[in-house]
Parts: sequence; structure tokens; C-alpha cells
Amino acid sequence: MRPFSLADAGVTARGYNPHCLLLACLALIAGGLHAASLAWPLPSLELLSITALQRGQPLWWLQLLSMAALVSLLMRSHSAKEAAWLGWLFALAWLSLTFGWLYTSMYVYGGLNATLAVLAVLALAAVLGLYYAAACWFFWPLALAQKPQAAIIFASLWLLAELARGQWLTGFGWGSAAYAHVDGPLQNLVVWLGAYGAGWVAAALAALLAMAFRPTRWLGRAVAVVGGVLVLLLAPMLLPWPAGAMQGTLKVTLLQGNIAQEEKFEPATGVLHALRWYGEQLRVAQGDLVITPETALAVLPEQLPEGYWSAVQQRFSQGRQAALVGLPLGSYARGYTNSVTGFKPDQSAPWRYDKHHLVPFGEFIPPLFRWFTNLMRIPLGDFNRGALPQPTFDWQDQRLAVSICYENLFSEEMATQFVDTARAPTILVNISNLGWFGEHLAMDQHLQIARMRALEFGRPFLLATNTGQTAIVNHRGVVTHQLVAHTAAVLTGEVQGRSGVTPYAYWAARWGQWPLWLFALLVVGLAALHRQRSR
Repeated sequence: MRPFSLADAGVTARGYNPHCLLLACLALIAGGLHAASLAWPLPSLELLSITALQRGQPLWWLQLLSMAALVSLLMRSHSAKEAAWLGWLFALAWLSLTFGWLYTSMYVYGGLNATLAVLAVLALAAVLGLYYAAACWFFWPLALAQKPQAAIIFASLWLLAELARGQWLTGFGWGSAAYAHVDGPLQNLVVWLGAYGAGWVAAALAALLAMAFRPTRWLGRAVAVVGGVLVLLLAPMLLPWPAGAMQGTLKVTLLQGNIAQEEKFEPATGVLHALRWYGEQLRVAQGDLVITPETALAVLPEQLPEGYWSAVQQRFSQGRQAALVGLPLGSYARGYTNSVTGFKPDQSAPWRYDKHHLVPFGEFIPPLFRWFTNLMRIPLGDFNRGALPQPTFDWQDQRLAVSICYENLFSEEMATQFVDTARAPTILVNISNLGWFGEHLAMDQHLQIARMRALEFGRPFLLATNTGQTAIVNHRGVVTHQLVAHTAAVLTGEVQGRSGVTPYAYWAARWGQWPLWLFALLVVGLAALHRQRSR
């Protein structure tokens, strides 16, 4: 097998191959549309006094169309290497645009050179795109050999790429295709298959759509159309799994301080402002439970003004209120953790949650990359990891499972809380500080992730953030309360706890994503075996 050459990218001795150049441009455009399907990036659009497109809205139909365009391009490729190249270009555009807000964190707040920040985003997307390039490489010969089964083969290879991106090398599955379907007709599949499983169905539908417009025999086109239509019609009829009995209500108060990120860790400005604002809100807050964002207090307890920490503890040591407060904990000798401290009446010691899944470069430095973090002025470093799982915060007959920042991206880790069904969480909580990423789509994408977890586990989800989106999501994944982003505000509302365990929570708690790994590998293995025998 010859190595990849410029000819595979459309460059020949006589210049550029127009066919390959056209396919490459179309792959980049399709990848850009795929990114837009996860959270619409343009201003809201109204048609006939109806909001047709809302900024930050997921668009399931655009996800299917953009992926169908990719499959169509793959089927028009002349070689497996050309298919891999197109898949990589699609992923490069999709991923770099999806988490392009990383540029803001590195350039604006990290002080990294602008060119290096752009290159860093592109490099991350390029490396992660290799998973999809490999999937498209294998798809091309398998699809040619088994055209009727091409949709299932493509979906299984796509699933393997998504799982690898989301789990290998700490995992970064942000912007997975399934998040576009949090509102779509595939929504009810999530409770059974999880986000990755629903993404497999979406990939199969996209492949069927691409096959329907292929100039093949009418029977093959008819089968593709009928199959796709049946899935879209029947999926919404699949009744959501009953999420068990209602577990009582909890009146919650979520605090959104909107502390400017460039000042957040400055003692004379941002830290002082946060201490005043959050201190006052904790003092006057109503409801059963008060929740602050991640590192709302950006200093260690012993660095707080004299009497501040003891006053917070005293405030919630009696009465009928509790609080979850985000701040760093630890010492130079023991190491530091990104943590949440819980206070409630009559407790012997404060409850504590330590973040388990740390952010590379922000909360831990990967081997051989300290030179890169030294180029930035990010006031974080190597943190210690918390255990998995950790005890829930129990209050008012509710069991609250807490996560910090992008930990809500890793559903297989959150599922470990559901092994003991009798002690399973009744409410999910995530505290975050997305101020690192400016006024971009990171907060909208983060909200869709929380909504997906609510669907998977059949639990309400509380999001308390520094700049947005601070919201209350019910167990059906519907946002019931929400603050305006980039404002200092307080959100109050009632949340209905839930008991019971969804099918996804049951099997993911015991086996993680391994059932999906094995299913996809089995499909691809059988397809490869069939191709080998038919040669």
C-alpha cells in the first residue's frame, strides 16, 4: 500500500486536480455546517413572525444534511486515501469551528501569541480529526463491497471515531454529533442508547439520505428513503422510559456573579468583587439550596478575609437552608483541588466534592507540554484528581450528584453514581466558569450537554455558572428557568427530583460505553470478513 501523497489531496504534476479540489472544498463547507448544527452561530432569524433560527439552537436536520453530504463525498472518492482526506477536512472544519472559543482563552486571557493560539486550535482539531479520517479510510472499501449495508457500516465506524475521541487520551468529545439531536425526533432514543448510541442512529440516517440521492437502481433508492423515513417517524413514538417516582421538590437559588475573567484572579479587583457579591447573595438568599459557580471564591479558605469563611459556615449551620460553594482547596504540601464545599444544618463537617476529570493545560499539564503552558498566563496548574464516584450531597430528601465544568461531558463517569439504584442521585448539578471563552457559543454548547445528560439519566439538571448559561433543566431535557448571559443575576425556581434508573443509566453504570464499542467493532469486523471472502 503506497504512502499518502499530494496527489491524494488534489495536487498533481500538472497542477491541481479540479475533481479533488471541488470535493475538498465541499468537505470543508459540510464540516462548517456540521458545526453550525450543534449551536446555530448567527443572529436569530424570524420568518413570518416565527423564530426559525435562534442563536445557540441545535438543528438536528442540519446535522443530518451535513453528514449526508460527507457520505456522498466519500462515495464519490476514487480511493480510500482520498476518502480519508475528505473525512479529515470535514472534521477539521467541524471541530475547529465548534471549539474555536479556545482561541479566546489562550489569546485574550492566557496571553498566548494570536498566531500560536489559532495554530493551537487548528492543531487540536487536526489531531482529533485523525479518528474520523481513519473511519472514512475503512468505510470506502467496505462500502464498495457491501452497498446495501453501507449505512450501518458508516454509522459503526463513525461511532468508533466518536468513542475514541471522547475517551482516549483523557477524552474530549465536545461537539459530538448527537448533541444536535437533543430536540429532534431521535430524542427518545437517548434514554435507551445514550448520546453515542443516538449518534449511531443519526449517522445511519445520514448515510441512508446520501444513498437515496445516488444514481443507482430505483430499488436501492427506495429502500434508503423508506428506511430513513420509518426511523424518523417511529423514533418519536418510542415512549421515554418512565424516570421513576417524583422525589419531592427543592427550591433552589443559582448565583451568576458575572465576574470579569480578566479580573477574576486579581486580588484587588475581581477577587474582592466576588467576595462582596457572593457573600451578600449567600447571606440573603432564599430557598432550600443555594449554589454558586465554579471557583466563585477564587482563593483558598485560609486566604479569605478574617471571619469570612466562618461566617458562611455559620450562616448555614442552622435553619432550613443549605449551600454548595465552589472554591479551590488544599495546600502546597498536599496539593490543590478544584472543589465544591457543601454546608447544611447539623453536619459534623462540611461536605466536599473534588473535581475528577481535569482540563488539560488548565488543571493539569500533560507530559512534555509544560513549555506550552509556560507561554500562557493562566492562573491554574497541576491539580489533584478527586475519586470516582464521590458521595452525593443529601438534602431535603434529595441526593445531588455534583460535577464541575466539562465533567458533564463524560456520561460514562457520571453513570458510576447509578450503580446502587437505591442511592442513585435524584438531581444532577454542574457548576462552571465559562468566562474563559468570552461571548461565544461555548455556553450554549455546554447547556446542550447538560440537557443530553438529563435525558440519558432521567434527572433534572442544575447549571450554576459565572457568566452563563445558568439554568434549570427538567428530567425531559427541557429548560424551565434560565438567566440572561453576561449579567450578574440570581435564578430561583423549583426543581422536581426523580428516582428510578433509565436503561442507559443501568447499563452504562455497569459497563460504561463498552457495549457500544463491542457492537461497532462486531459490525465492522463482520463487514471486513464478508469483503475478504467475496474477493
